[in-house]
Amino acid sequence: MITLTDIAYVRSGVADLEAAVRFATGIVGLELAAPTEIGVAQLRADHRHHCLALVEGPSGVIASGFSVADTDALAAAETELERSGTAVRRGSAAEARSRRVREFIAFDDPFGNRLELVSQQETVARPLVLARSSGITEFGHLCLDAPDVHEAYRFWSTRFNARVSDWLGDRACLLRIDPVHHKLAVFQGDGPGLCHMNFQVGSIDDLFRNWHFLLEHGVEIEMGPGRHPQSTAIFLYFLGPEGFTYEYSFGVRRIEDDAAWAPRTFDPEEAGSIDMWLGPVKRVSSQAQLQPKKAGVPAP
Repeated sequence: MITLTDIAYVRSGVADLEAAVRFATGIVGLELAAPTEIGVAQLRADHRHHCLALVEGPSGVIASGFSVADTDALAAAETELERSGTAVRRGSAAEARSRRVREFIAFDDPFGNRLELVSQQETVARPLVLARSSGITEFGHLCLDAPDVHEAYRFWSTRFNARVSDWLGDRACLLRIDPVHHKLAVFQGDGPGLCHMNFQVGSIDDLFRNWHFLLEHGVEIEMGPGRHPQSTAIFLYFLGPEGFTYEYSFGVRRIEDDAAWAPRTFDPEEAGSIDMWLGPVKRVSSQAQLQPKKAGVPAP
């Protein structure tokens, strides 16, 4: 079994890089890292050098990254995936430098989501300098799409150390790799893609200040403010450029005792099963997964 230690980053292709960066900084509030290559903007939300890379080109998600402990763990993961019949590509030194990691491998899940496992993602020691006072404290989780969330669960729980925290019927599977209720979620969708990218904020006040800020700036609120009964997090989903959904949340549940936790199943049609505050609920937008030839990424 492959042990994931954390989420690492999202790489997203954008046709209009300037507009996407302007939104990620001026609206979301992320810190823009100093540019190191043409056509790529890297954005920071916590100790990581970056958690979001916007890559100029066709619009769509390129890859979602996860960390493993070290280079030995990465090599073992590569071997295990290949033995299971998964096609794996080891990234070049130049690609690793672009991602600010020592090494990485790339492969697809059974549904076509491009995944990358990395070792030694760079940490930045200096304090985070947000582009505006959004209150962001960390990259919280990412959410992928798959046609069958139960098959996705089998993939993540048999190949990796992901444990299911809760189910939303056949609509979603919420998975943890550490005590946080979920660092990864898989939602039912017609094809592969990124459902949303989550950022934790420091307080409920930050979340509601952000809500007013987004409304004042004409940003489309997709859902919220509300509160998820599964994770207890107060949430706010909003739409960025090119179909990229962002989420702020605060107050996520932690599961400290695995043995004492039993996953629950919620009926998504039941009132309050998605939002305890009974606000309007909807399926948020997803950014479709780019095929490797369109994303400029070699196939595994």
